[in-house]
Amino acid sequence: MTSFFQPFDEYGAEWLPLLLDAMRITTLLSIGAFVLSLVLGLILAMCRNARSPLLRQFAALYVTVVRGVPLLALLFLLYFGLPGIGITFDAFTAGVIGLALAFAAQVAELFRAGLAAIPKGQREAALAVGMTPAQSFVFIILPQVVRVILSPLVVTFVSLLKDSSLTSLITVNELMLTGRAMSTEYFLPLQIFLMVGLCYFVIAWPFSLLSRRLAVASAR
Repeated sequence: MTSFFQPFDEYGAEWLPLLLDAMRITTLLSIGAFVLSLVLGLILAMCRNARSPLLRQFAALYVTVVRGVPLLALLFLLYFGLPGIGITFDAFTAGVIGLALAFAAQVAELFRAGLAAIPKGQREAALAVGMTPAQSFVFIILPQVVRVILSPLVVTFVSLLKDSSLTSLITVNELMLTGRAMSTEYFLPLQIFLMVGLCYFVIAWPFSLLSRRLAVASAR
């Protein structure tokens, strides 16, 4: 047992800066992708509720197709496939876009469920007092929708954070790729990937607690 913990004492000072920098990149990657997925998801949800059959069919098709395609395939398409037609992204940008496109489908379904939970009378009342349709949506409908879906949105962010490890396969220098590089250099994969797992836990755990609190608050 002593020999297991000895590398932490011996190499901890070298490992910590590498892991902290990788945590920063993982956090930035996840937050950027999640914010973009919120925007895309809201647009898709509005398309699902649009009057135009074409928009509704497009949104439904997007959600169905993207949810059926592995995230890794989408990342490979963006990073390795698109350069074949002259469209090139750096690894970080491809990771953000790929994660956002994949999770936008999930976010869209959350927004759609949230919109369905709001009584239609809310919009009609807002229009009756002189608000425009856009104002009624932004100031009356959307805040209520966000309150309804906030807890599952946090859970979705945690899922995105964990799936961001797949971006290591397109050379994004996040936690998993850093762990693999460290493992190759130090030949201590058990200790190193234990540290990597703890880093993911440190980032995700506060959001998991937040999700539980929000779920309890919304149930009251």
